[in-house]
Amino acid sequence: MEVNIISGVLLEARQCDSPNCDDRPETPIDLVVVHNISLPPGQFGGPFIDALFTNALNPLDDEYFADIAHLCVSSHLLIRRDGELVQYVPFHRRAWHAGISSYRGREKCNDFSVGIELEGTDDQAYQEVQYEVLAAVVNALIKTYPGIDAERIVGHSDIAHGRKTDPGVAFNWDHFRGLLDD
Repeated sequence: MEVNIISGVLLEARQCDSPNCDDRPETPIDLVVVHNISLPPGQFGGPFIDALFTNALNPLDDEYFADIAHLCVSSHLLIRRDGELVQYVPFHRRAWHAGISSYRGREKCNDFSVGIELEGTDDQAYQEVQYEVLAAVVNALIKTYPGIDAERIVGHSDIAHGRKTDPGVAFNWDHFRGLLDD
C-alpha cells in the first residue's frame, strides 16, 4: 500500500469524502487508533457507515439512527468485513474519531492520530482479511510517518478509558502485531 504524502490519500482506498474534519495543529502524526463500528449495531454491510461519516444518515432508516444521525463524526479509514478499504479523511487532516481522549498524558488524540475503523463489534471475531488489510495499512503509515511505530498503535479503549471499549475483546492484538513488518 502507498500513501501519497502530498494529498494524504491511501492510493488503494475507495474515497468517500467526509465534511467532518479540519486542519491539524502543527504536530506530527504519531499514533494509530483502532476502532470498530457496525450500523445498525451488530449488522454488517450496507451504506450506513458511509452515511454516518458524510452526515447523510437518515434517522428513519433504523430506530438506533435517531440517536446518532445528528453526530458529526468521521474516521480516516474503514476496513469492511470483506477487506474493502474506504478513506473518509486525508491523513494530513484531523478526523473526528477519538472524542475526549488522552495518550500518555497528551490530550486531544485527534490532533496527532490516524483513526481506523474496523467493521465489527467488541465481541464478534474479526475477519482474517481485516487483519491483513489493517497490517498493510499500518505498515504504509509507519513508512510515511516516522513518529508511528508498532508501540504507537492502540485501541479506542486505550485513549478513552471508561468511555469506549473498542475494538473489544474480539480483536486479537498479538495476531495483528505478528502481521506487521519488522
